[in-house]
Amino acid sequence: MAELTNAAEERRPNPDEKLVKVFDSEQESEAMVVKGLLDSEGIENDLASASLLQDAFPGMGGMIILVREEDAEKARELIAESRKQPAAVDAADEGDDDATEEPPAQS
Repeated sequence: MAELTNAAEERRPNPDEKLVKVFDSEQESEAMVVKGLLDSEGIENDLASASLLQDAFPGMGGMIILVREEDAEKARELIAESRKQPAAVDAADEGDDDATEEPPAQS
């Protein structure tokens, strides 16, 4: 178990380095998906709460993802590209609707 903790700590950016925000979201699940995308591309990142005042002001929170300054451009490109892909998949799915329709009733 300690090995997993050490591996996770090694992947996180050093807090003494210049970190840049590349993503923010009110939805933790969306931020986790983006974090996974960056992890899979080998970009070290840190997921943090956007607000410490969330308990006092519900709805004012959210999540942010920070990366090293030198990785910021690549991270933003990956995030932008991943946002385009679902639209392409949805458009392809629309063409498949004809295949799932029931055939017309025969007289």
